[in-house]
Amino acid sequence: MRSLLPFLFLALLPPAAAARPALKDGEVLTFKVSWAGLGAGEIKISANAEPEITPPRLRVTTTTATKGLARLLLAFDAKAESLFDADTGRLKSLTEWSKQRNKVSEHAVAFDYQAAHAVYTRPGSSDQPRQIAMPAGDPLDLITQLVQTRDWDLQPGEKRDALVLFNDDFYELTIHAARYEDVRTPLGEFKTLVLEPRMDKTPPKGMFKKGSTVRVWIARDDTRRLPVKFEVEFKIGTGVATLIQYQPPAPAPATAATQTQPDAKNPRS
Repeated sequence: MRSLLPFLFLALLPPAAAARPALKDGEVLTFKVSWAGLGAGEIKISANAEPEITPPRLRVTTTTATKGLARLLLAFDAKAESLFDADTGRLKSLTEWSKQRNKVSEHAVAFDYQAAHAVYTRPGSSDQPRQIAMPAGDPLDLITQLVQTRDWDLQPGEKRDALVLFNDDFYELTIHAARYEDVRTPLGEFKTLVLEPRMDKTPPKGMFKKGSTVRVWIARDDTRRLPVKFEVEFKIGTGVATLIQYQPPAPAPATAATQTQPDAKNPRS
């Protein structure tokens, strides 16, 4: 279990959005992570617009930490920051930092869509930056890609391809809509669509080669389309992240048109 806890948290570590952002400015999602039914930690994802930057961008920050008994067994903390182009919705760069006991790991990835490659660096190390060939598509981390399905209109039995980045390796996945299922959470009961990513087009590797299964439950009975639960199933146990708190996006700023629009009750105003 000790060796799997960091992997569980990193697998459930989501930066943010794609061509149409999965997260919006001001939106915050907080998940409780459990292992074998016991509290293991917390994941918090927040999105903030940076309109003053040219071009404007969206920054998504994810903090992760073990808690309680899990922290006594293995202290683990992580932080990820993803920067998205607010105009195109594409991921521009990603940095991930984690600390396990006294071991610190950090890497950064910058994406060049025209050249079809990513540049991978390890800040603070003597390693030279290296280029990674990038398959066609808009890459995201696994869980963020699953969150992105909030905007997909899949039905059970349907599927759609996705490009996912794990550390320094791209995975060409196919996301299958498995079934409908009712899920009870601290935020209430939701009618959800269960989605499962699989490696249909290329030989399985990484966690998929080891027989792990990943699932996400997307609420389909309200306009928010919340990802209410994630699950990573290993051969010796299952890690589950359940949504326990949600903060909606910030109100859209008033435009000049709305500010000068006449009052319907007083046309002269």
